[in-house]
Amino acid sequence: MKPLILVVEDEAPLVEMLRYNLEKAGHRTRVAQDGVAALEQIDLEQPDLIVLDWMLPRLSGIEVCRRLRADPFHQKLPIIMLTARGEEEDRVRGLEGGADDYIVKPFSPSELIARIRSVLRRSGAGLPDERLQYRDIIMDLATHKVKRGARAIHLGPTEFRLLHVLMKRPGRVLSRGQLLDLAWGRDKYLDERTVDVHVRRLRKALNNDGQIDVIRTVRGAGYALDAEKT
Repeated sequence: MKPLILVVEDEAPLVEMLRYNLEKAGHRTRVAQDGVAALEQIDLEQPDLIVLDWMLPRLSGIEVCRRLRADPFHQKLPIIMLTARGEEEDRVRGLEGGADDYIVKPFSPSELIARIRSVLRRSGAGLPDERLQYRDIIMDLATHKVKRGARAIHLGPTEFRLLHVLMKRPGRVLSRGQLLDLAWGRDKYLDERTVDVHVRRLRKALNNDGQIDVIRTVRGAGYALDAEKT
């Protein structure tokens, strides 16, 4: 899968320029326009790298960086800091705050793309974990196979993507809208009831032998991968 880059920037023209060039270079993109929204987006879907502006509304880029480095779930997330600050002292502050690299505005898109590729290579980010496991369910992303115990589970492409989204976030309740975004993509215009149809198919495939249903339905909220139902 193409590496996912989160652009955290509040200048709309710069956001559009970055999205265009990043997607042209073969990356997927998400956008957050302030520091708080960035942390919420990262909690929902961890990117492979963040392009993070220093000066942001609500929460500064340097504070976002510090919070991520203090979080064991996100502390290794690669970060490239964007800033108009060019003084050596500011560059040092950015790097000491946890940024992996630092680029001063204005910059060329080709320079940023080169920096992103370099940081991704060094970090090993963009290379997915080849195996996910939840209880007795094992998902092998390299071979595109799923097993539950000793039994092979045969899933269609959509159910495979849906299970992948849920297995990356065990216990977390995801709304139908969030599942549409994550499993189908934000450019897909589908009715949210589509999610219900594919969850039923996924449940049927996983529970073929009468095993415990690991998908929890939360009325009015969505679904979670959670065998410990309440």
